[in-house]
Amino acid sequence: MASIYDLKPKFQQLLDWPTRKLHGAGVTANQVTLVAAVVSVALGAGLAWLLAQQAAGGAPVGLLWLALPVFLFIRMALNAIDGMLARRYQMQSALGALLNEAGDVVSDAALYLPFALLPGIAGGWVVTLVLLAALSEMVGVLGQTVGGGRRYDGPLGKSDRAFLFGLIGLLLGLGVPYLAWFTPVMALANALLVLTIWNRGRQALRTARAAQPQATP
Repeated sequence: MASIYDLKPKFQQLLDWPTRKLHGAGVTANQVTLVAAVVSVALGAGLAWLLAQQAAGGAPVGLLWLALPVFLFIRMALNAIDGMLARRYQMQSALGALLNEAGDVVSDAALYLPFALLPGIAGGWVVTLVLLAALSEMVGVLGQTVGGGRRYDGPLGKSDRAFLFGLIGLLLGLGVPYLAWFTPVMALANALLVLTIWNRGRQALRTARAAQPQATP
C-alpha cells in the first residue's frame, strides 16, 4: 500500500550535498544514527516533563509542540543520511544495522508516548499505538529472516507516523482544541498499524515463496 516511504528516493537526492559534507567532516553513519536517537529521547523527555508540569498547574507546553514537527522532519533526514553514508562510503556493519533498527523503535516510543499524557484523553490508545509500531518494525525486519527482505509496506510506516504526529504536534502548538478528534485519530492509527503489520508479513512471505526454486516434476 502507498506510504510516504515511497518518496524516499527523491528525498535522498535532496540530501546528497549534506551527506557529502558530513562525510568530508569525518562524521560516520553510526554517529548520525546515535544523534537522532539521543535528541529524540531528549525531546520526548522534555515533552513528558512539561505535560506533567502543566497537569500540576504549570506553564503550557506551547513552543515545544511546535518544535516537534520540525525535529521529526530533521529526524527523517538524518535517518536517510545515515543510510546514504553507510552505503556510499562502505560504513555498513552489523552494529550499524542494530543501532538503526533499535534507534528507530526507541525514538518512536520517546517522541510519541508523551501524547498519552495529554489531559482528558484515553492515553491507552497512544501506548497501544507505540507497541503496534514496534511490532510493525519487528515484522519488517523479520522479513529478512524468512527470505522476503526488509519490509517497509504501509499504510502507516515510520515516515507516515512521523507525519501524523508532526501534524498533531503542530495543531497542539497552535492551540487547536483536541478533545473531539484526538482519540478517534489514535483509534484509526491503531487500525492502520494492524493493517501495516499484516501487509508486511504477507508481502515478506509472498516474496520469500517467489524466491524459492520451483520443484521439477
